[in-house]
Amino acid sequence: MIRTGADRLCDDAVRLLAGRRWALVCHAASVDGNLRYVFDRLCADPRTRPVMLLAPEHGLFGERLYMQPVPDAVDPFLGLPVVSLYGDDADSLAPRPERLSGLDAVVVDLQDVGARYYTYLATLAMTMDACAAARVPLIVADRPNPIGGLEVEGNLPRAHLKSFVSWLPLPNRHGLTAGEAARLHASTLPGLDLTVLPCQGLRRGMLWPDTGLPFVPPSPNIPGWETALVYPGMCLLEGTNLSEGRGTTTPFFVFGAPWVTDPRRLVATLDAWRLPGVAFRPTWFSPSLDKWTGHRCGGAQLVVTDVRAFRPLLAGLAVLAACIALHRDDFVLRTEAYEFVHDRLAIDLLLGDESLRRDLLAGASPWDLAAAMAPETAAFLDARRPFLLYPD
Repeated sequence: MIRTGADRLCDDAVRLLAGRRWALVCHAASVDGNLRYVFDRLCADPRTRPVMLLAPEHGLFGERLYMQPVPDAVDPFLGLPVVSLYGDDADSLAPRPERLSGLDAVVVDLQDVGARYYTYLATLAMTMDACAAARVPLIVADRPNPIGGLEVEGNLPRAHLKSFVSWLPLPNRHGLTAGEAARLHASTLPGLDLTVLPCQGLRRGMLWPDTGLPFVPPSPNIPGWETALVYPGMCLLEGTNLSEGRGTTTPFFVFGAPWVTDPRRLVATLDAWRLPGVAFRPTWFSPSLDKWTGHRCGGAQLVVTDVRAFRPLLAGLAVLAACIALHRDDFVLRTEAYEFVHDRLAIDLLLGDESLRRDLLAGASPWDLAAAMAPETAAFLDARRPFLLYPD
């Protein structure tokens, strides 16, 4: 079984943390290999007890839904202040200077899922920025990327579309661990004192089941590692009026809307593209929350048939392209504020390039869109090489 950076942090905490005033950025998936909360282990010894916890989107125990503010609190069992890094406005997303004042270190232990839209790498990067400005050393306890480190899909987001779902210049499926992403970002922060505690025994080709580690949901709608696998493509639906399955027992595996009246035709359109490693099944569902709450939605279920061949971004683009082709008059892009951005379309923030949205609406196939992204994917594979920690 893999030993995570969090295991190494806990085992070596006295050497790393004793005598220091420090804070821990953590969440529900911040557990050791035996499912013990890292903050419980570190608080059990007064020599390694942090002075505060900082909680990202979804809160300390993953109880908050996406884009739902996390309040400041005091943990009743640990007696520690829990400071929100996901409040009511964009200024809440990074540790404020007064929170870092007097600290000797900040430790970050967050489980990412391998997609640039997932906000924990943005929290990591913004915490790094704040620590660099305050001259506070930062330690990252690394964890495996659940969907592996070999396969990469997508383009780099344009600078003017930078947002909390594209804070770092990474492809949609980036193939990095949090520690590797931290090393990449640290190359732009020469004043930051960064330490990464790598996983022991991890290889780039490992998917989550290969690690031998138990999977703890890092957020309410990533209940298992398989959901992380489809997320780099199916998260794109957040920028539309299609339900991505929130409010069902299979988020990101089912999708649709009340205006999808012929799911069999939808599946036939998707099947015609011969996407690798995936099959689609016509279905109906009724979300209990989020888009189309209480409405009967026609759509499809995505079934991964080969986890190694499956290309999640390609599949997500195909879902959008099929729904646009069959329901052009009903398909609508989300225009309300998304992750604290009011003046850009959510789909543009997710795709990272307005030209991709225009091509989608003009009828481009998913294969054509993926081909347009491919040069940037190849360039990123070269650019990331100096920051990698694990062998193939």
